Amino acid sequence: MAPGKNFTATISTNDFKSVARALTVVENNLSGCDELLKSLRFSNPTKVIGITGPPGAGKSTVVNELINQLLAGGNKVAVLAIDPTSPFNFGSLLGDRIRMSTHFNHPDVFIRSLATRGSLGGLSAKTIEMTDVLRSAGFDYVLVETVGVGQSEVEIAGLADITLVVLVPEAGDEVQNIKSGLMEIANAFVINKTDRPDADLFANNLKKIIHQKPGEEIPVFKTIATTGSGIDEVVGFITSAKPGNDSRKAMLLAEKAYRLIQQKRMVGFDRQKLQKEIAGALSDDGFNLYEFLERYDSKL
Repeated sequence: MAPGKNFTATISTNDFKSVARALTVVENNLSGCDELLKSLRFSNPTKVIGITGPPGAGKSTVVNELINQLLAGGNKVAVLAIDPTSPFNFGSLLGDRIRMSTHFNHPDVFIRSLATRGSLGGLSAKTIEMTDVLRSAGFDYVLVETVGVGQSEVEIAGLADITLVVLVPEAGDEVQNIKSGLMEIANAFVINKTDRPDADLFANNLKKIIHQKPGEEIPVFKTIATTGSGIDEVVGFITSAKPGNDSRKAMLLAEKAYRLIQQKRMVGFDRQKLQKEIAGALSDDGFNLYEFLERYDSKL
């Protein structure tokens, strides 16, 4: 039997091994993957929460505290922690597993790390499909933590029901943060490490910028994730937030569809092979990337 066949009958939060096997089938596009995905059914109203923001903002610590409080409410929680892939050796540290180690043995928490595999927008090309597997398994909440790479973080809008943008007082020019596209994707801002200087000033300035957009109700939360301070308010927002309107849902689904189509078109493309061929071509005098791409594309 193909590894992906009849998986949906057994994918359940009561059997984490079945969830892990299904995710492996999807992530590595093993035999039966397409059948698995097409047979997914979503009986539980799972909320997908995207947590994004610049490196060093404390996203993993925020996620840890969110897990603690969601568990206290009797929920089952899954986490997809996405780490960047090195463009040089194509490896990935997957360090979020270490930072969330306190939850590994909890019976109501499932944690999966995955690499971006060259995706520049903070999301692995397989993240959308793997999130849908977790939704089908029946988790109450799926938390997706992205690598935090700036403007390309708008990709998370195509995946999450609620997007939290985590910042720190040292983030600097708030206006630049808004320009980077965060305003368009944020359902709420979380200013973490607010025990640091100028945290209140940063929060107030951010609120003023947000309120310049009429009709927008985007909350700004102040937290100290290392102590759990302020996390209860964030959890209250997450648990009480209502689904978006139909037009936003259509936009999100279109974004997901675009990523999936893009992924299908790139099946079989080998980035490591491309890198080796470019390395060889660089020795030629007058190397021109565009001429190289024309020749390379003709061979695909």
